[in-house]
Amino acid sequence: MHPTIIVGSGLAGFTLAREWRKLDADSPLLMVTAEEGYFYSKPMLSNALAGGKTAQQLINKPAAQMEQELKITIMARARVSAIDPARHTMTVDGQDIEYARLVLALGADPFRPPMAGNATDEVLSVNDLDDYARFREKLAGIKRIAILGAGLIGCEFANDLLSADIRIDVIDPGSRPLGALLPPEANRRLQQSLADLGINWRFGIKAEGVNRTEQGLQLGFSDGSSMETDLVLSAVGLRARTALASAAGIQVNRGILVNDQLQTSMPDIYAIGDCAEAQGKVLPFVMPLMQQARTLAKILAGTSASLSYPLMPVVIKTPACPIVVCPPNQGVEGEWQEETSEQGVRARFLGPDKKLLGFALTGKLMAEKNSLVQQMAEAG
Repeated sequence: MHPTIIVGSGLAGFTLAREWRKLDADSPLLMVTAEEGYFYSKPMLSNALAGGKTAQQLINKPAAQMEQELKITIMARARVSAIDPARHTMTVDGQDIEYARLVLALGADPFRPPMAGNATDEVLSVNDLDDYARFREKLAGIKRIAILGAGLIGCEFANDLLSADIRIDVIDPGSRPLGALLPPEANRRLQQSLADLGINWRFGIKAEGVNRTEQGLQLGFSDGSSMETDLVLSAVGLRARTALASAAGIQVNRGILVNDQLQTSMPDIYAIGDCAEAQGKVLPFVMPLMQQARTLAKILAGTSASLSYPLMPVVIKTPACPIVVCPPNQGVEGEWQEETSEQGVRARFLGPDKKLLGFALTGKLMAEKNSLVQQMAEAG
């Protein structure tokens, strides 16, 4: 029996292994992954083109080095098809493997909106190193690309693709980029900054079909219009990988439900990272993932611990308009107050008692981040 198994070799899985090794240097640890087991930073995928990085160059450390550094065994290019919580086993490539403790660090899949047409299988998403290698290969020689989604991933890729000297169209059913994350003036500054560099925004429409034609790909939209492009990148959002857990009888919602000890509804099974729903939230960002991994590492090492998130500002990788945002909690009462200047936008979300409950900063005003984080911490 393997005492502890981590399923997934993304940032969550490797961070947990690293944090656990600080507390337990020798206990056996097995990692099962559908990838090669190398270590790379997935957040770097959306800004690697401007740096001229190939997929291979994004690999920080090969699997063999990770095995040696962390004293772990990595089972690479392996697929987990089932988990049996009662028997404490999981099925990997047709073979049953026993575990004492199992950690699901499965990540998330790109959400693919339903589309009609004969070229739906040509729509790309970039969610791992293999995807990035395929995307980079497809970019060679093209003149036009359409990005579906003006959220975090879509905006970062749009900015990164400016280095490719191609026409970039960003399509979104909303009315502005990062509409769910940023207040209006910060939105406008981002939208204008990218438009000034050549990004073409198309808001208020959905892509409903994609077909291969002699000219390339034709996208059809919800308003009856269409456009020709050479490549379509779907960046609509992410959906936590819950199917494996759900099939095993583990409780899921938007993510795999866990308590403050990252424990699922089944004994000895935990979940962290993009696949986990902790404290009612699925947070596909680096800082929450790191906090979850540190907490679970203590628990696996036999120490009492409970998940507690610090203030976690999100830095958006859009060099044309640098942004950091610490959004207010969902449903909290208050309003945005925004100031604009040549230096950028300073937006503060104030509660009824004028306490600072969130902020967004663009451009040079990002230097105020630490000060505002301190103000929020003092406000409680």
